[in-house]
Amino acid sequence: MLPQVHVVATGGTIASTPDEGGAAPSLDGEDLLVSVPNLASHADLGVESVSQVPGFDVDFGIMAEVAGRTRDAAAEGADAVVVTHGTDTMAETAYFLDLVCSLSVPVVVTGAQRRLDEPSSDAAANLLAAVRAATHSRVSEGVFLAFDDELHAARDVRKVHTHKLAAFASPNDGPVATLTRAGIRLHREPRSESVYLPVAGEDASVEEPDARVEMVVSAAGVDGAQVERAVESGVDGLVLAGTGLGNATGELGEAVADAIDAGVPVVLTSRCGAGTTGAVYGTAGGGQTLQDRGAIPGGDLAPWKARVKLALALDAVDDPEDVAQYFADSATAVRD
Repeated sequence: MLPQVHVVATGGTIASTPDEGGAAPSLDGEDLLVSVPNLASHADLGVESVSQVPGFDVDFGIMAEVAGRTRDAAAEGADAVVVTHGTDTMAETAYFLDLVCSLSVPVVVTGAQRRLDEPSSDAAANLLAAVRAATHSRVSEGVFLAFDDELHAARDVRKVHTHKLAAFASPNDGPVATLTRAGIRLHREPRSESVYLPVAGEDASVEEPDARVEMVVSAAGVDGAQVERAVESGVDGLVLAGTGLGNATGELGEAVADAIDAGVPVVLTSRCGAGTTGAVYGTAGGGQTLQDRGAIPGGDLAPWKARVKLALALDAVDDPEDVAQYFADSATAVRD
């Protein structure tokens, strides 16, 4: 008896077709399934489409809808869920799902760098890899991203190239597994590496987070104007993508400290592609100073993932000061 896999389609390059004005998603989930030879030999497949948008237009509302459909599919007996998605924000959606879906079945997100009509398209190969990974006997829970014959943990993975087929990597920990023609080679235990956020009951739909979280970036000569404007407009939280270990210019650091004093939680991350934040420098925008002033260290979380987590955390607590608990061990956080 084949395992039951439910596919949730959202659009993206994998579902796109060309047009005079440029490519856009137009294929639904059924179209994708019939495009992969022998896919049905690996699983009993069900499918639904929840949106038809490119990855760069995915928002928290779509993420919440996918999370709800994923929970429904698991409750209705699916052995695994595969989500097809645009690559630009695929890692963010995977992380969102990992934070809000504490399920006993695996969820694997995938997509494509090249459309089905393009030479050497990776669409069919990636969808097949996702189904194979989702139905592997050792992959029993957690959220993952399957791409270019690699399986990555949702928390760790990042998009690292704009157009290469090998577009995703987990810079700090490496992939969970490698897929070959013969099977799947596991490099470490496949599991969730995220701290579950109780934003809804297990049988409830997932709501789009209400919190408004802005992301600011430090670079040479950046002042504090972007932070000041965000605070004046009523932002609920901020993520600082700092340089190096999580540092900022002096002016930006002062603005961040003022925001914290005004009751706006700020998560400190690095704009680097790998590594973790560190409290070392004691100047106005140094990581040590920022943490002493109350900035929450984001560890090795990518800034855009820290934004996802902060938005969800703000919805999960009554006092904004309590969001720090969800980042307390962010460099090595593992859900028990």
